[in-house]
Amino acid sequence: MNPIATAPSHSISAGMLPRVAVLATGGTIAGSAPDAAQTAGYQAGVVGVDALLAAVPALASVASIHAEQVASIDSKDLDLALWHALAARIDALAARDDIDGIVVTHGTDTLEETAYLLHLVVKTAKPVVLTAAMRPASALSADGPLNLLGAVTVASAHAAHGQGVLVVFNNRIHCARDIAKTSTYAVDAFQSHEVGALGWVQDGRVEFQRTIVRPHTAATPFSAGSAWPVVEIVSSYAGVSRIAIDALVAAGVRGIVVAGTGNGSLHAAVQVALAEAVQHGVAVVRASRVGSGHVMHNGAAPDDALGFVSAGSLNPYKARVLLMLALAAGMTERAVLQLAFDTY
Repeated sequence: MNPIATAPSHSISAGMLPRVAVLATGGTIAGSAPDAAQTAGYQAGVVGVDALLAAVPALASVASIHAEQVASIDSKDLDLALWHALAARIDALAARDDIDGIVVTHGTDTLEETAYLLHLVVKTAKPVVLTAAMRPASALSADGPLNLLGAVTVASAHAAHGQGVLVVFNNRIHCARDIAKTSTYAVDAFQSHEVGALGWVQDGRVEFQRTIVRPHTAATPFSAGSAWPVVEIVSSYAGVSRIAIDALVAAGVRGIVVAGTGNGSLHAAVQVALAEAVQHGVAVVRASRVGSGHVMHNGAAPDDALGFVSAGSLNPYKARVLLMLALAAGMTERAVLQLAFDTY
């Protein structure tokens, strides 16, 4: 698949309005089912960007739109090639004087991973906003059109400059680092558990209640241009064996993130296997499967003694993103990796 098949520019309005690029990648927001009452079992990514925009005529009063169809996938099938292409396209568009902000329409399944990766690798202070939907475009009360309007409104707002990559969903504005999908069906499916939303958008008004304090975008050493090493995720649970860890080490992975129980606690068999993986040169990050809270360094496991890194408040999937980028940036020493997790 060529992940960067670009469609011609499509202008909704002109004049002095902010200029926003909308990059469509597929997902439920572009999904369709034969029955308007059907909200599961639909085909994702089949509605094109022009149709998405046409469903929201109110956009004409918010921004002048440049639209591109970057991909048409179900986000469960997202791959690293699309991440590379999407980040490169965002940087290219952000460098243009005629683009004031960028919106990415995305599937919900891997949105939190894409958002965090872009938050770390794109190099612009211009607003970059991801949005999505829990109901397909064909459904009764589809949530995609209002989410898209909110995302474009935030991308057009001066207050969104310098805030890193944002996620707009169900009228709330979230930081890419904090957000996670928390429901399989609800239209309020994304939450920032530990710190809450950054702000809100409604009826054209954008308000931020707080700002981002961790470095992001141009303030990170991470790049979309480098090759990203293989990093995988394993879990700790009752009765777990070391089979998966041993197989990953034998396959030559560069990093392993473990989704531990509670405060990142590890079954004895898993802890021994991961300590041996460190001796084979594999970077090991200890995260939690719980869904909120943070993993304390040297808390539920002796990280320093075993050579592990604690993930802090990052969930296992975002910890994988950061570990992958950090290793690609040459951060191979455990202390340096721990500093990266404490910083970003």
